[in-house]
Amino acid sequence: MMKSSIDFGWVKIAAVSPKVYLADVPANVREIGEAMNRAAAQNAAVVAFPELSLTGASCGDLFYQSLLASEVEKGLKALAKLTSSLDITAIVGAPIGIRGRVYNCAVVLSGGTICGAVPKTYLTCSEQRWFTPASALDATEFTLACGMAVPVGTDLIFENRFFGKCAFGVEIGADLYATEAPSGRLAAAGVPLIFNLSAAPSVVGKRAFRRDAVKMQSARCCAAYVYAGAGTGESTTDLVFGGECFVAQNGVLLAESKPFSTETELLWAQPDVDYIASRRRMNTEFSASVCRAAQKPFRRIHFALASTHTDLPAAVFGKADASPFVPAEKERRAETCREAFEIQVAGLVRRLSHTQAKTVVLGISGGLDSTLAILVVKEAFARLGLDPAGIRGYSLPGPGTSVRTRKNALDLMTRLGIEAGEISIVPAVEQHLRDIGQAENCFDAAYENAQARERTQILMDLANRFGGFVVGTGDLSEAALGWCTFNGDQMSMYHVNIGVPKTLIRHIIAWVAEEKGDAAIAQTLQDIIDTPISPELKPPSESGEIAQKTEDLVGPYELHDFFIHHFCGNGFAPEKIRLLAENAFAGAYDEATIEKWLNVFLRRFFSQQFKRSACPDGPKVLEVGLSPRGDWVMPSDARFAMWLER
Repeated sequence: MMKSSIDFGWVKIAAVSPKVYLADVPANVREIGEAMNRAAAQNAAVVAFPELSLTGASCGDLFYQSLLASEVEKGLKALAKLTSSLDITAIVGAPIGIRGRVYNCAVVLSGGTICGAVPKTYLTCSEQRWFTPASALDATEFTLACGMAVPVGTDLIFENRFFGKCAFGVEIGADLYATEAPSGRLAAAGVPLIFNLSAAPSVVGKRAFRRDAVKMQSARCCAAYVYAGAGTGESTTDLVFGGECFVAQNGVLLAESKPFSTETELLWAQPDVDYIASRRRMNTEFSASVCRAAQKPFRRIHFALASTHTDLPAAVFGKADASPFVPAEKERRAETCREAFEIQVAGLVRRLSHTQAKTVVLGISGGLDSTLAILVVKEAFARLGLDPAGIRGYSLPGPGTSVRTRKNALDLMTRLGIEAGEISIVPAVEQHLRDIGQAENCFDAAYENAQARERTQILMDLANRFGGFVVGTGDLSEAALGWCTFNGDQMSMYHVNIGVPKTLIRHIIAWVAEEKGDAAIAQTLQDIIDTPISPELKPPSESGEIAQKTEDLVGPYELHDFFIHHFCGNGFAPEKIRLLAENAFAGAYDEATIEKWLNVFLRRFFSQQFKRSACPDGPKVLEVGLSPRGDWVMPSDARFAMWLER
């Protein structure tokens, strides 16, 4: 049976700013009905309309009219019936009379019925002329002329009995800006989708203010926030309504409407409620708010879920980001590189200050990781005013070292003004292999790891000799895969790169090259960036070229960093990660290749936890971190069978 988009957490919604026919309810019912048809045709599960969209928000004293009230009831019943035939849930704004008072309500229609109404909590000064705030409501339901009883209150949560993850709540207009907005309590009660039906006029500067408010509230609530604003057709006697619609998720804007349209505008988005649930599980502050919310229970109202959510490829809205750690936009990418570098430098500055060390030792291989590490060290020494002679970099060529990387290692140290040391590990490794009875030309794990451990031993002993400490060079991607030698390059006194994934390291180095403005340094850095990634633990080719390429062995780092982001950062199941990867890397990797490397990632991630459990100190750089002291706490003997059996 084919899974639907909702099985994977994606809920397609539409926010609509309809053309309004002021005080003409039948005409508005037709306009809203046509928009519902369009939304249903695109497989939307929920469609939201603005505040008082059934009448228009600028009716003034016409809200007192009994004819308007009776037409609203007829309109609600007609639109409710339409939800059944279209298989969609709609949220419309309407004035509702309850016990002699009128409330500005958001009315939820689904499965052919009126599910419930949520009154506005915080009224503006002008609204208080016609409407009563929710705090004055003394009823839990109201009865239509036909005898139907409809739940009403700010304590309503709308959820589906089969897919509880699709629950949503509603607030109206200015409720968003209150110090204790209803959306905060809704989110604390577990609601991942929050809709705001609004009718705020356009004033210079307000659009950006509202956009930022929607983004911030989605971040504060750790939720998807959908804002549907009133537009064309509202009265322009004193005000103009721009029809602003926004959708944000966890502080990120997903979609934004075109303002001042003269026709009905639909804005589409597809929030990921699985992502929201994952972020909430990891957020201890959110957990505390859940405890407080439990003191005031909600009523949970059933709504129908569109059965059209079956065509998964069509339902996946937009293209997943293939480089989640590296922003595509140039300025944002540069800012990310700057921040990452600053965090690394600040971490090392603090460690140097604390230990009062004047010397650091690190191995320089001519590869990406050690290059970034020495750039960080150089900057940290400069900020502390330490003598750069205290930076002791060593090229440690072994049996697998290529001509290219050896040259780049020495050139880099020389051009950075660091004395370039070189110690060949070949004699020591050969002697050690003879001592343990290793056969010649047996290039197995013992052969490779002996080199890594010999290098680490030399660096540690040099640090002791010069009264300093070893700066590690391994990165986040290698830690996730366990692509390091236990008690070899896995070990150091401070790991400056441990929070930086491989895909970002390239860009940080390129950013440093551009910032330095030194042509000679930039040339060396660019060649290092262009060099194939390799541990260089097996003999090079006859021409001295790199023969052992990491990505041929464990898979492309762009895929693994994608997996790390969604597995560790979002807590997604492998099936969803695979689906996202197929979407993000369409045309670059086929399904079989993605499946292969995802399996490799999962196997290695679980089996290599013991290396991360013994990870040295190092600064966290991104939201995703693997430090065993808080970022990623996992038993080293956890089984991975369940993650592979799918």
